[in-house]
Amino acid sequence: MSLGFKDEVYAAIGMVMLDTLANAMATIYNCEVRAKGEALIMPASKLIINTLRVMQVEGYVGELEYIDDGRWGKIRVQLLGRINKCGVIRPRASVKHGELEVMPHWLRKYLPSRDIGIIILSTPQGVMSHREALRRKIGGVALAYVY
Repeated sequence: MSLGFKDEVYAAIGMVMLDTLANAMATIYNCEVRAKGEALIMPASKLIINTLRVMQVEGYVGELEYIDDGRWGKIRVQLLGRINKCGVIRPRASVKHGELEVMPHWLRKYLPSRDIGIIILSTPQGVMSHREALRRKIGGVALAYVY
């Protein structure tokens, strides 16, 4: 049974990327496991760049470089070999300041220990780590984890 022309075109295009942050974190993790020196993330977005800046401030990744390719853009990330695991938190649930102090069980399962790793939050004051959110006494939406 042959496919119609329209079906063949859709089959050739491939799948649609639904969560670009999850794709970026998976790319970083895969390159880190394979001991690559850098990762190339595409497409680029403000959320991905801000998440990578938080990881850079915390010392998990090195230099970031935005490459404008005329379409969506790419980000070149220098890897330092300090990431054991990283990923996104789904569903993106809201976290209050009080919950960050005691770390509820559903949030605690993403980090191996109390003082190891960070949870990246999107807050009204920007994207930041859970430690910075505790210092500023604000809550937000949990986006990703890194340790």
